[in-house]
Amino acid sequence: MTEIRVPTLGESVTEATIGRWFKKAGEAVAVDEPLVELETDKVTIEVPAPVAGTLGEIIAKDGETVAVGALLGQINDGAAPAAKPAAAAPAKAAAPAAAAAPAAAAAPKAPPADAPLAPSVRKLSAESGIDASTVPGSGKDGRVTKGDMLAAIEKAASAPTPVNQPAAAVQVRAPSPADDAAREERVKMTRLRQTIARRLKDVQNTAAMLTTFNEVDMTEVMKLRALYKDTFEKKHGSKLGFMGFFTKAVVQGLRDIPAVNAEIDGSDLIYKNYYHIGVAVGTDRGLVVPVVRDCDHKSIAEIEKSIADYGRRARDGQLKIDEMQGGTFTITNGGIYGSLMSTPILNAPQSGILGMHKIQERPMVVGGKIEVRPMMYLALSYDHRVIDGKEAVTFLVRVKESLEDPARLVLDL
Repeated sequence: MTEIRVPTLGESVTEATIGRWFKKAGEAVAVDEPLVELETDKVTIEVPAPVAGTLGEIIAKDGETVAVGALLGQINDGAAPAAKPAAAAPAKAAAPAAAAAPAAAAAPKAPPADAPLAPSVRKLSAESGIDASTVPGSGKDGRVTKGDMLAAIEKAASAPTPVNQPAAAVQVRAPSPADDAAREERVKMTRLRQTIARRLKDVQNTAAMLTTFNEVDMTEVMKLRALYKDTFEKKHGSKLGFMGFFTKAVVQGLRDIPAVNAEIDGSDLIYKNYYHIGVAVGTDRGLVVPVVRDCDHKSIAEIEKSIADYGRRARDGQLKIDEMQGGTFTITNGGIYGSLMSTPILNAPQSGILGMHKIQERPMVVGGKIEVRPMMYLALSYDHRVIDGKEAVTFLVRVKESLEDPARLVLDL
């Protein structure tokens, strides 16, 4: 018998939620065949079968929260039973299940009296008003996990609130009228969606966020792209888009205005002398931000290849956690969906994010004459605690200048 356990999920990720099992107990499995899908705060991970055999007891059911190393299920050695004796299989399986019952029914170990609470548990306890010591723990030695606290909060939210106690600090809507309720669909938020909601709201509550705008004439970049896109694709095997130009223009701006590439750490400012650019990608599961590292050392072709690869794997749910960490600045392109203007929210702990938008032909005065030009609005949201208004505006002007005269990108001007 081989155990199936939660693998190491990456830096700062200690638990996951069971998304769904691909196999049922009693079904045959092959080596490396995906068995179960785990949803973490950042990505969805498939856990493969470590050996071939028959899937035995499933310990962690769909929707449960599990920690790194937790037992998910078991694989029994040997192939699955043939179709005819399949009816007898439950009777045979009953014995080991019965043997396991006393162990499962055993009282959980009480945590040591001085056992420290995890930071996430302390935070949830403070926010919800629920005393963590009153919550049954499912972690090692009976310790209370973040999942235990979330379950307790959800239970408290669904229970009637006594008159003499304050309501738990969770957002609960008023019930809909019966006619409307019958036409509603209630779906539990995925861990990724919960994380997106929490992180974005935390940024609004913490950073002194402000947005400044400018517009860029895309004529020269579009000419360059039209002139070389076929040759570029033949040589590099990747399409020539706009993201490569924008990424290089952002790096130029970050070099000139280092504060935009900095972040706050307590009472210190950390200036990053490297340029890891996050590129926001929309997927069916939600927004993810893979990071293209060391963009100052990469060519436009290398950047375009990286972004295309990340985008493809993001939509397939194949991104690794470490590929979404360590970014120093983020670019988000709402223009691909038709957005003309927006105020993007910072990607904490970064201090700046650039919003790209739809390219739209507009009448512009050029050399005293009105000409039709392809224009794009740019939006820079920034943390005013780190970046002054002058620095933010200057950065955006640098980006605009580089895009309107792409030779600056080649000549490093």
